[in-house]
Amino acid sequence: MTDNIDFFDRVQRLTEVYLTRRRRIRRIKREKQKKKNPLMDWIEAFLWAAGVVLLINQYLLQAYQIPSGSMIDTLLIGDRVFVNKIIYGPELLPGLGKLPSPIKPKRNDIIIFENPSYISRGPVFDIAQRIIYMLTLSFVDIDRDEAGDPKAHFLIKRAVGVAGDRFTLDKGEFRIRFAGEDRWVTEREYAAARNLNYHISRLIEPSDYPVLAAAGKLTAYANLGLPPPERLRTAGTARNWSYPDYLFHEQARLELLRAAHPEDERYSLALARYIQGWYIPEGRVFPLGDNRDNSRDGRYFNPVRMSKVLGKGSLIYWPLSRIGFIR
Repeated sequence: MTDNIDFFDRVQRLTEVYLTRRRRIRRIKREKQKKKNPLMDWIEAFLWAAGVVLLINQYLLQAYQIPSGSMIDTLLIGDRVFVNKIIYGPELLPGLGKLPSPIKPKRNDIIIFENPSYISRGPVFDIAQRIIYMLTLSFVDIDRDEAGDPKAHFLIKRAVGVAGDRFTLDKGEFRIRFAGEDRWVTEREYAAARNLNYHISRLIEPSDYPVLAAAGKLTAYANLGLPPPERLRTAGTARNWSYPDYLFHEQARLELLRAAHPEDERYSLALARYIQGWYIPEGRVFPLGDNRDNSRDGRYFNPVRMSKVLGKGSLIYWPLSRIGFIR
């Protein structure tokens, strides 16, 4: 009986000590709160909120603004989107390493990746830019060029090609030979057969290609230092051929230069890119803009490493009239 009384006494004393200590801690916190500068209180709240936003942007959802018309009509200039960062494995820190993921970009995914032609100002600036960009949900971008326009540090395109695919271009239209198959199909035929819901936009009409070819040959004559034939000069300048995508123009230029100098392997090697097309090796993906004649994509910088793919486009959140999932 005495043992039971002693036990309950000890429990009571411990409870009183605990409650007294908790009240004292709360009182001290209240006193400190009264003495705290309101500005410091606001700064602490801001830093806490900023930390939460950074964690969400870095590992879950990143805000991104569409800078160009390369994805029209799927994405428009000025659209603000959320990118799923966790699906392919998020970066540990901005620009530094990635966590592994069993999920890889697949055909038809809208992916965001590091621009292969972007020239960095250094890791400190990159991290600062990424933090400010994420904290402001893409409304503030300090990484700008001499004209004041945002630099394209990241690109968002459609993953049209995956490992094992081969691609060739025929007047701007893609043909695909899938891994293990011996026949070519056009991209439009494949998309229609699989009910892939995306629209390929074109700026160049079929009637424009003779003009582009003539313009390419005119450039070749200029490279050779020779006067072009009058008929070629007329054909090449009859219309405005200054299109964003001049791959056909470049192919025509190289074909004439190779014919003029068959002994120069530089022209043959450069031309092979346009004739043979592209092969997508393991561990890479081939990104293309839906607005094919106004997109700098895999046709210019070749397939992209999976390790450079940062996420998948998921949702348009601004403007309000365009809110919806990205497909």
